[in-house]
Amino acid sequence: MARGKDRPPIWWRPDHGSRGPEPALDRQTIAAAAVGLADTGGLEAVSMRAVAGCLGTSASALYRYVDDRSDLLDLMSDHVVAELRPYPAAAEVWLTTMVTLAGAQRSLYERHPWLVGLSYRSSSIGPESLAYFDACLSVLAPTRAPARAKFEAIAMMTGLAALFAQRSQSEERGGVSAFPPGVLKSFPHLADAVAQPMAPLVRDDLFDRAVQSVLLGLLET
Repeated sequence: MARGKDRPPIWWRPDHGSRGPEPALDRQTIAAAAVGLADTGGLEAVSMRAVAGCLGTSASALYRYVDDRSDLLDLMSDHVVAELRPYPAAAEVWLTTMVTLAGAQRSLYERHPWLVGLSYRSSSIGPESLAYFDACLSVLAPTRAPARAKFEAIAMMTGLAALFAQRSQSEERGGVSAFPPGVLKSFPHLADAVAQPMAPLVRDDLFDRAVQSVLLGLLET
């Protein structure tokens, strides 16, 4: 079997677990176990041995279903994208539906913070990811923008979802205000801004406006 960059992603390789005796596991079960580990301990907690331990089997037994840890990461990434289903019904205005999809994607990143670290892996684009792209393109069908612009818009929307999810996590940890007293004295403009009374955070307002601006800017110019 081809290895490295010449090896096709796990989605398009034969499922060795389906051969021979009736398999005790399947790729979805393995992915779910790996996701549970990552949700608790981050990506560093995910290994063939750790996943096998969760499933009550040996690491060597997993090689019937996946070739290595890279396959595990790909399975995990696509597995959680299934949480975006069911896709929202198309609204009269396509932008409304896209903002709803973006919000669901943001929530996905917030539930699974490790997912941001896997977003760059083209090999992790499996059946669920393809279904999501297809759903987005279906919503964008009424626009006259070329296909390239639509792909760029979906990519930017995904980037915003990941960025705002990370921002939410930073705010939960305290952000700039978490610095010890006196640290910001050398940064007077920042210190003054932090000292100002802050209006209550409206979780979705800025995010929705950012998504709308990006989509309109790319698709209706």
